[in-house]
Amino acid sequence: MQYKPYAISWNTTYRCNLRCSHCYLDTNALTKQSAKELTTAEGLRLIDQMAELNPNLLLILTGGEPLLRNDIYDLSSYASRKGMMVVLGTNGNMIDDDVAKRLKASGVTGIGISLDSVKPGSHDSFRGMQGTWDDTLNGIEACRRQGIEFQIQTTVTKENFHEIADIIKFSYNLGARVFNLFFLVCTGKGQELTDITPQQYDLALHRLYEIQKEYQGKMMVGAKCAPHYRRIVYEHDASSPLVRAYTGGCPAATHYCRITPEGDVTPCPYMPNVAGNVKEKSFVEIWNENSEFQVLRHDNLNGRCGICEFRSICKGCRARALAATGNQMDEDAWCNYVPGKSGSEVIQLATSETFGVEEQCLMPWDAGAKSLLQQIPSFARGMVIKNIEQFAAKNNYQEITQEVMRVAREEMMANKKTAFSRKSDEPAQTPGYPGKDEKLQTEEIPWSEEARKRVAHAPDFVRPGIYKLMQKKARLHGYKEITSKFLSEIRDESMQLASKRIKHIGFDELRMEAWDKAKEKLKNVRKQEVIEKIKTFLGERTEKNEGIITKFQAYLAGGDESVKEKASALPVWTDEAKLRLKKAPIFVRGRAKKAIEAFAIQQGCKEITGDLINQYMKNIPSFVNSKFR
Repeated sequence: MQYKPYAISWNTTYRCNLRCSHCYLDTNALTKQSAKELTTAEGLRLIDQMAELNPNLLLILTGGEPLLRNDIYDLSSYASRKGMMVVLGTNGNMIDDDVAKRLKASGVTGIGISLDSVKPGSHDSFRGMQGTWDDTLNGIEACRRQGIEFQIQTTVTKENFHEIADIIKFSYNLGARVFNLFFLVCTGKGQELTDITPQQYDLALHRLYEIQKEYQGKMMVGAKCAPHYRRIVYEHDASSPLVRAYTGGCPAATHYCRITPEGDVTPCPYMPNVAGNVKEKSFVEIWNENSEFQVLRHDNLNGRCGICEFRSICKGCRARALAATGNQMDEDAWCNYVPGKSGSEVIQLATSETFGVEEQCLMPWDAGAKSLLQQIPSFARGMVIKNIEQFAAKNNYQEITQEVMRVAREEMMANKKTAFSRKSDEPAQTPGYPGKDEKLQTEEIPWSEEARKRVAHAPDFVRPGIYKLMQKKARLHGYKEITSKFLSEIRDESMQLASKRIKHIGFDELRMEAWDKAKEKLKNVRKQEVIEKIKTFLGERTEKNEGIITKFQAYLAGGDESVKEKASALPVWTDEAKLRLKKAPIFVRGRAKKAIEAFAIQQGCKEITGDLINQYMKNIPSFVNSKFR
C-alpha cells in the first residue's frame, strides 16, 4: 500500500505572544527565535520536497504564533503556487485588516483561530494573557471584512466541558465555516493539566454527534485527536459521511505528520519521537523509509485496540498510548469501549472511493465549477470529481456547472453521501433562476397521472403554488418525474418541520390549539423580537454603514417625526470622538455608541467630543472605561 501525505502541520516557530497552559510545545513562550529554526531558504526547499510526494496536500502553517515569522507570507505564497492548499493556525490576536489582506494575497485559503470559551475571562485565563478574547474576536472580524474564511478551534477541558454547545453556537454566529473540538493530549505543558475522564471524553463525543446534526449544511462540526469519534458515529449511523470520508483511524505517519521549527519530523504534534531532520535528510526519504513510521503503518496494536472490531476505523490515539506507556502501539487508555459489543469481525470500510482518489476530470467543467472545486481540500478533490461526474452521467448532463454541483450535492446529502461542501455565502442558484445552464434550470419536469389527481383536490387558490413548489423540489432532489410517492415524501418533510416548530411552543402534536397559541404569542412579542434583532444587527455593523445606522436608530426611537428629523436630532460625532470609539472592541462598539449618544442627549449636547466621552466614562465601571482609553 502506498502511503502519501495529505496534510502536514509545520510548526514554523516557537515564538508566541501568548502563554497557553495546554501548549504541546514544551518550551517557554515569548522567547527569542530559535537559533536552529528553519531559514526561509530551508523552508522553501522543504516545500519543494513536500511537493515531490504530493503537490496538492493541505499545508497547515502554525507555531507558536506563525505571524511572528516575517517570511510567513513568502512561505505561504510559494506553497500555494506549488498547488498546495495553505491554511494558518493562529490565536488571531495579531490579525487586523492589513494582515488579513496580505494572508489572502499570499494564497492562504483559510485560518484556524483558537477560542476556548464564550466567557472572556475564562478564555484569557486559559491563554495566559488578559485581553486575548477581545483581540481574537477583532481578528475574526478582520477576516470577515477581508473575505477570508476561518474556522474555530476549541480545546476541551474540565473547565469548558459544559460550554461546548454554547461555544459551537457562538462560532456559528461569528460566521465560522468549520468548528473543530480538540481533545487534549497530555504532552508538553499539557502534562501539567488534568485531562477529562474517559467517561467525559465519550460523553463529549456523543454530544458532538448530536450537535453536528443541527449544523448540517451550515457549518461543519468535527473532532480532532479523537479517532474513536468515528466509532461513535458508526454506532449512530453506519452510512454517515463523517465515518466514510476517511476510515483509516489515527492518520499519524500514514497520511499526516508534523515538522518542528528546527526541521524535525514527527508522526504528529503530540508525539516527540523524531523520524529525521529535513536539514540532514530529504523529507521524501524520511517519509518513505523511516522505521518508526513503518511501525505505525502496520497496525500491530496491543491491548484492547488490538482486538477491537473498530481497529480499522479507529486505531486509537497513538500519541495518548505513547504518553501513557511509552509504547505508541499500546491501547488508547482514554477510550472506554469494550471490544466485541458490535461483533467479533473487524469492520472494514473501503477507502479507495473516498480518500485520496486521483484528480481526473473526464467531463468538461466550466470556470465557476472549477473555482468551487478548488475550495475543496486536495485529498477529497478526486472523490468529489468522481462522484459529481457519476451523477452528471446518470442524469445526462454534458458539462459540470455550479448548478449541477449543487443539485448533485443535494441528492448525495439525501443519500447520506457527501461530495463537497458549498460556501454558504454563494449566490443561491435555485431552479428556474436564469443562468448559464438555462435548460437545466427551466425545463418542465413531467407529472405522473396519479400525482396530478392528488393535487387536483387542492383548493384553486393554492394549486398553482403547489405545482411551482413541487417543480422546485423535484429539481432539488434530482427527480426526473413527479410521482405520488414524491409528493408523500415532501408532505412528510413539511410535517416534520412543522412539528419541530410546534414543539417550541409547548405542544407534542399538531392540534388547532397550537396554531391559536402560536398566533397569540406572535401577536404580542413578534414586533419586539424583530426590533431587538435589528438593534443587535445594527450594533454589530462597522463605521462603513454609519449613515444607514443613524437612520435606523432614529426609526427605532419611535414617534411621529420623520426619519430625517429623528436622524438630525442625534448628536454629531467629532473626528476625535470617532477615533476614540474605534478603539473599543467591535462587538461592543454599537452598544457603546448608543449609550454615549443617549448621555449626550441627556446633557443637552448637540456634539459628541472627547471631553464628553471623558464625562461619560466617569459614570461607568472601570472595566468598560478601559476599552475607550
